[in-house]
Amino acid sequence: MERRVVQGRNEAFPPPGSRRRARRCPPSTLSKMSAIELLNPRAENVRRNQAFQINVTGAMGLANVVKSNLGPRGTLKMLVDGAGQLKMTKDGKVLLSEMQIQVHSTPKIISGRANDESQNPTAALIARTAVAQDEMTGDGTTSVVLLVGELLKQSERYTSEGVHPRILADGIEVAKNSLTTFLDSFRVPFAHHNPSHEILVNVAYTSLATKLHQSLAKSLAKSLVDAVLAVRQVGVIDKIGERRAIEGEEKVEPEGGKEATYEPIDLHMVELMKMQHLTDVDTRLVKGLVLDHGARHPDMPKRLENCFILTLNVSLEYEKTEVNSGFFYSSAEQREKLVESERKFTDAKVRKVIELKKLVCDSQLDKDGNVIGEKKNFVVINQKGIDPLSLDMLAKQGIMALRRAKRRNMERLQLICGGTAQNSVEDMTPDVLGYAGLVYEHTLGEEKFTFLEEVKDPKSVTLLIKGPNAHTISQISDAVRDGLRSVKNALEDKSLIPGAGAFEIAAHAYLSGEVKKSAKGRAKLGVQAFADALLVIPKTLAVNAGLDVQDAIVNLQDEAAEGHVVGLNLATGDALDPVGEGIWDNYRVKRHMIHSSAVIASNLLITDEMMRAGRSSLKNEGGPQ
Repeated sequence: MERRVVQGRNEAFPPPGSRRRARRCPPSTLSKMSAIELLNPRAENVRRNQAFQINVTGAMGLANVVKSNLGPRGTLKMLVDGAGQLKMTKDGKVLLSEMQIQVHSTPKIISGRANDESQNPTAALIARTAVAQDEMTGDGTTSVVLLVGELLKQSERYTSEGVHPRILADGIEVAKNSLTTFLDSFRVPFAHHNPSHEILVNVAYTSLATKLHQSLAKSLAKSLVDAVLAVRQVGVIDKIGERRAIEGEEKVEPEGGKEATYEPIDLHMVELMKMQHLTDVDTRLVKGLVLDHGARHPDMPKRLENCFILTLNVSLEYEKTEVNSGFFYSSAEQREKLVESERKFTDAKVRKVIELKKLVCDSQLDKDGNVIGEKKNFVVINQKGIDPLSLDMLAKQGIMALRRAKRRNMERLQLICGGTAQNSVEDMTPDVLGYAGLVYEHTLGEEKFTFLEEVKDPKSVTLLIKGPNAHTISQISDAVRDGLRSVKNALEDKSLIPGAGAFEIAAHAYLSGEVKKSAKGRAKLGVQAFADALLVIPKTLAVNAGLDVQDAIVNLQDEAAEGHVVGLNLATGDALDPVGEGIWDNYRVKRHMIHSSAVIASNLLITDEMMRAGRSSLKNEGGPQ
């Protein structure tokens, strides 16, 4: 038998006159292959079942990596970077952002971001979706990865029996729309104008307990709730839709057709200050501001009470011109005059500050120089520089001055202490000053921290994160960010979802019952695939807790069949009431999880070809750049 080459591939064909026909590729396939190879000789492509298998393998491989992290009984992952630095975490967002997903069937955890060419495209797509989930809602990254992987796994069961992927995708779409409606009826509303402090503490604890040990999560939960409630500001929306902030009490009574509401919560007003000191349980909430630097003059006071706070954005040092310039003098007297004129410009601004200090602090002295009432002090916090001579002038007047304050702290200072930041020292009045009951400097090794506490009505606060090492501080910081978002989400959603796998158990029963019966044709298969995939959440919780999966799920389904809202008790494996136990999930996290996982799984399901034919693959062959 002779052989010939067809489109770069060997194909056997019978000699002339033979009755046996040669098997040939379909013309459409050959034309597509030749078109790709003509554009890029190094192009790679896979089609149909092979493409689907790559998607399933990548999704399941990524899910197998992160599934052991889910829940309060989840394990930690250790990431090692190129320099040998270690990072231990169970936060899905941190893990997916920093691990490298190789093209092998099982993702490998390697530090740093991988190049696009070495990443599994399916796993990388799912990882980006999960990270976007965290950026939008603050939680749910691991759940999205698990649900997408399980959806594709369940769909593979049906496609292997000949069911077309489009039919399954239509069924998944039906299930997604039905679940969105079911989620609205399943959530538990609460009074957001006067929310129960205990409920919010339980929300924060549920989030923290998945990333920190229980004792630390309990001590931090109350601090997170107090921090979010402190930065939440009341507002009013009138009939024409204008919004304005209202100072004063948290509750606002509607007047003249105006509706009481709240401004969007800005979590940037909660400063996270890290201090490598003591232990993790010493982390606390400071109802004030903590600056990561101190005064730059040895004679300045280290502790002051009853302080007026002046916030400045004024340069109190001699600055060079923006363009190159030179001054020439012919004698020492001329040089002294030049230096004197340079200092006069800066000293005049410093004297303005000293005059304001004397106006508000020395006015309480009687004729004999005795202080009437409590002694007042003066603190200057400047965003720009203060030279040594100016610092000396301020120190002689008993003024504590801090220079080079961060820009982000200027807004926080006004929200915490009151007053108005000044861009000029001209025409300053006592009205521009803020107030703090206590200002003191804390020295930790070579680092200095300045605390502003005992303020009247802070609209910004600081969470002082402490720990014996950088690893502990980093772990607490990641958990605190998620905890703050969970409390914020609860207040803005005005409702919560019972946790511990309760929603997934109830949703499985709902999809397998009402929705599957109402679905027409073979779309029922997609609905059932989605229903079975939802059980991956409680199953994974049971596995990570060391429980028998089948017994735990069957017990939960039996209780749910009787109309109860039940979750999984990770200590005993029995059913529990998540509402009574205070285990809550956020509404927007579940809603986003359902939508994202369904959309990504449907798109991967109907993908019938994967091509790698980018220009980067031509660089080594001198192709078009």
